[in-house]
Amino acid sequence: MSEACFSDALLHWFDQYGRKDLPWQQNRTAYRVWVSEIMLQQTQVSSVIPYYNRFMERFSDIELLAAASADEVLHYWAGLGYYARARNLHKAAIQVVEEWGGCFSESFEEILSLPGIGRSTAAAISSIAFKKRQPILDGNVKRVLARYHALEGWSGERRISDKLWQLSDKQTPNERVDDYTQAIMDLGATVCRRSKPLCDHCPLERCCQAKQHGLTNQLPTPRPKKKIVEREKIMLVLESSEGLFVEKRVSSGIWGGLWAFPLVDDAEVAVEWFESQGVAKTSLAWLPKRTHLFTHFKLNYQPVRGYLKNPSDCVMEAHRGVWYKTATEPAYGFPAPVKRLIKEYEDNNEQNG
Repeated sequence: MSEACFSDALLHWFDQYGRKDLPWQQNRTAYRVWVSEIMLQQTQVSSVIPYYNRFMERFSDIELLAAASADEVLHYWAGLGYYARARNLHKAAIQVVEEWGGCFSESFEEILSLPGIGRSTAAAISSIAFKKRQPILDGNVKRVLARYHALEGWSGERRISDKLWQLSDKQTPNERVDDYTQAIMDLGATVCRRSKPLCDHCPLERCCQAKQHGLTNQLPTPRPKKKIVEREKIMLVLESSEGLFVEKRVSSGIWGGLWAFPLVDDAEVAVEWFESQGVAKTSLAWLPKRTHLFTHFKLNYQPVRGYLKNPSDCVMEAHRGVWYKTATEPAYGFPAPVKRLIKEYEDNNEQNG
C-alpha cells in the first residue's frame, strides 16, 4: 500500500468510524488540544475525560490557568498521576501569557520549546490545531506503524525510534493532516489495540505485515522487563481537633509539589516524630500496610495514626505544614493514597458524629 493509499484508507475509516465527540474535539483550539495531549500522555481516554471536563470548567482559557496557583492546578490534576505534567502545564501557561500575549504560537519550534512538550506532543498541537503537516509518534501510533511495517525492536532504542519517526513522516499526508493525526491515534486506541486487536475492522489489514506474517501478538516489541523496585515508607497521619496535618512536598521525588502526610523510612523515626509532636508511642494506631504502584517502582507504605490533644504544640515542619479541615479548605492537590486516607477519616468522623 502506497503512502497515499495508507492515509486515504485511514481517513476513509475515520470519516465513518472515528471518534469525533471527545471533549477536546469540540471547540478545537490550541489550548484545548494542548491540555488534552498532556493529559493523554500515559493515560487512557476513558480516564482522562472526567478530569479534562472538570479542568476545563475551572480553567476555560490559558489566562485563567496561568493566573491560578500551582496548588490549585495540582488539585484539579490530583488522581491523574505523573504530576510533573501538571507543573509543566502551569509553567508553560505562564510563559505563553507573559511572552506570547496569551496566544499559542503556530511555530512548531516555539511550541516545542515550552516546558513539558516533546516532539510528538508539539506535532499533535501543530497538526490538529493549526493544520500544519507534522508527523507524530505517541504510543498508539508506534503500535500501528510497528505492526503495519513488521518493525521488530523496542521503541525505546534510538535505532528503532529513529526508524519509527521516518515511517511516521513517510505516511503523513499533505492534506487533512488534522484529521489524519486524530485518525491514526484513534485507530491505535480503538482497533490496533495492545491486546486482542480488532484486525477484521482495520482499514490497513490487507497490507499489514504483522497480520500477514502472524506477528500481531509479538509486535510492537515490548520493553525489556526490569525487576520492579520496591520502596518501604511509613505514612504519618496526625489528627487533632484542627483536622489532619499535611505538608507540601518538595517539587522532586514522590508526589512532588503535592500535599501529603509526612513520609519516613522506618518505625523508629515514625515514633520519634510523633513523640516530638507530643503524641505518646503507646497511643499510636498502626494500620495495615498498603501498596501504590508508580511507573518504575512499587511503594509499600504503612499508615500510622496518632491524635494530638493540643494542636498548637505541633511543629509545622519549617512552615510547609497545615491543618487540613475538609469542610472549609481551599483546593489542595492530594495524591490518591492520601485522598483515600482522608476519605476514611471523614467517614469515621461521620459514623462517630
